[in-house]
Amino acid sequence: QVQLVESGGGLVQPGGSLRLSCAASGSFFSILAMGWFRRAPGKQRDLVATVTSGGTTTYADSVKGRFTISRDNAKNTLYLEMNSLKPEDTAVYYCKQTIWSGVHKYDYWGQGTQVTVSS
Repeated sequence: QVQLVESGGGLVQPGGSLRLSCAASGSFFSILAMGWFRRAPGKQRDLVATVTSGGTTTYADSVKGRFTISRDNAKNTLYLEMNSLKPEDTAVYYCKQTIWSGVHKYDYWGQGTQVTVSS
């Protein structure tokens, strides 16, 4: 069984920074794509950023230039560096990892971490 554990959320003032982490544990062959999603109050879950196993990244237009997604394959960990945070970035952030078991691909989700941007 694979488990994803997120950390790093919290309360920050506008213009501030936070770094989210998402660590995978368990038995698996390799991690394929990884991504961050967020759900703001009363809204659907939206894609924030993704990174492939080869390191190719994509970002939602709303976070380009402010957020940076990265991964440490040796630690099976995904990161999201968030700078110049705005109140509209307030949401529960979820990580997703697509994992190869050696036979099948599976998608796993973290438990979510709250990010609140407010003065």
